[in-house]
Amino acid sequence: MRLLPALAALVLAAAPAAAADKLTVLLDWFVNPDHAPLVVAAEKGLFAAHGLDVDLVVPADPSAPPRLVAAGKADVALHYQPSLALDVDAGLPLVRFGTLIETPLNTLIVLKDGPVKTLSDLKGRTIGYSVSGFEDAMLGQFLKSAGLKLDDVTLVNVNFALSASLLAGQVDAVVGGYRNFELNQMKIEGHEGLAFYPEEHGMPAYDELIYVANRDLVGDKRLPEFLAAVEEATIYLTNHPDDAWALFVKAHPDLDDDLNRRAWADTLPRFAKRPAALDAGRYDRFMRFMKDAGLVKEVPPVETYAVELR
Repeated sequence: MRLLPALAALVLAAAPAAAADKLTVLLDWFVNPDHAPLVVAAEKGLFAAHGLDVDLVVPADPSAPPRLVAAGKADVALHYQPSLALDVDAGLPLVRFGTLIETPLNTLIVLKDGPVKTLSDLKGRTIGYSVSGFEDAMLGQFLKSAGLKLDDVTLVNVNFALSASLLAGQVDAVVGGYRNFELNQMKIEGHEGLAFYPEEHGMPAYDELIYVANRDLVGDKRLPEFLAAVEEATIYLTNHPDDAWALFVKAHPDLDDDLNRRAWADTLPRFAKRPAALDAGRYDRFMRFMKDAGLVKEVPPVETYAVELR
């Protein structure tokens, strides 16, 4: 049957739009400027333009998202490259398929007007940390670059009160503070911090935040569409940071404060402009660092835990 143009238009107008594919994305933490491309993609309708109905979920337990994805109870989780290495070593069927923040955010922080001016000044001093394991390895590399060992310092678990413990004089340095948050928090409170960066002291560079999915989901057509929307949002952020900030705080007005504005500016240059791109050599170098540090047992082929979608 051949429809006349006017009749065809009426039929098309009456037809329901194709239903968007639902995709559940579990965040790593409460919403903050690290998640700007995701929030902007949602606010600008970029996910919808790619046929997706994306649900961004703040986890009750920040450690749960990778496990839920591994168990097939969610589609995508935000994760950390160091943590992915540990999970893969533990046998979880997780695969990195995209990058959100492509540089480390971790640092070792001291007070700028304090007694520690170089890493060698840490000898005999107290260092606070939050989570043992990777932070121990990172601190060990910091100290090694200055000719020191872990035995040369005293470690204190300050939980997540990193900047507070440093400002209170409980410790002389903290490891694991983020360069886009803890440094800004200290500055707001009237104390300038001095940061040392792991990638400048012998640690292989790594991706701070990545997107992971269950290995069985790698061929799912929703994943490349998701990354395409995120890439468009990231380019928009780069070209229009003020307009993007307005969208961000419209969605989350409780974040419109000095700390988040400063963190926003510091985080913008670190978003992956090509979130789907994978540097396999970089991932392999980092996994070898993890093995040398005794954190993983083997160095598996990169393609078993990190992919570039086509």
